[in-house]
Amino acid sequence: MDMKKRIYLELRNRTPSDVKELVLDNCRSNEGKIEGLTDEFEELEFLSTINVGLTSVANLPKLNKLKKLELSDNRISGGLEVLAEKCPNLTHLNLSGNKIKDLSTIEPLKKLESLKSLDLFNCEVTNLNDYRENVFKLLPQLTYLDGYDKEDKEAPDSDAEAYPEGLDDEDEDDDEVEEEEYDEDAAPGDDDEEEEGDEEEEEGEEEEEDDISGEEEEELNDEEERGQKRKRELDEEGEEDD
Repeated sequence: MDMKKRIYLELRNRTPSDVKELVLDNCRSNEGKIEGLTDEFEELEFLSTINVGLTSVANLPKLNKLKKLELSDNRISGGLEVLAEKCPNLTHLNLSGNKIKDLSTIEPLKKLESLKSLDLFNCEVTNLNDYRENVFKLLPQLTYLDGYDKEDKEAPDSDAEAYPEGLDDEDEDDDEVEEEEYDEDAAPGDDDEEEEGDEEEEEGEEEEEDDISGEEEEELNDEEERGQKRKRELDEEGEEDD
């Protein structure tokens, strides 16, 4: 797929001015140049053109708000002075895997005053003596070169900082806990209903027992009365005999 068509698809019915991130990795550039990008992408902050066969960035439009530019795995060997003119506020630039052989090629990047991170992995320039020391001298505004600062401390992953590792998992866990808590909250209600039902059954049983006890007591009273009546009859018979 060529770059123009890819840009059209990436727009997804949006206008260029609505786009802040644009990923064009692995598409085809015509004659090694950027195509289809215009000044209308005025809000663009992140542009990725990895492995698209670029040999030049000369056709890059004016992108004042562009902060991160991915140009790795292309065939760029020079012409970087365009970047200071077209992307004056660039903070991160990745030129890994290009054909950059000497420091003079990256010297124009001095004009990118906001540039904090530069990657030149797998470029021939990294084989030069005192490569890191010389790049930091050439570009004093840099904080990180190939992912490390002057003290060889690794650069923090900005994506990881924005989205801490495991955060989504924790959110999911929290959701599960909330669901469990919700179920637990609902469960006591069911238990209460069962307990109320049990209490009603117990009360019913007690009432039945009371009814049974009452009947037994009446029967005992009847028997007692019959016994007393029989005793009186016997006494009367005895008196008659006398």
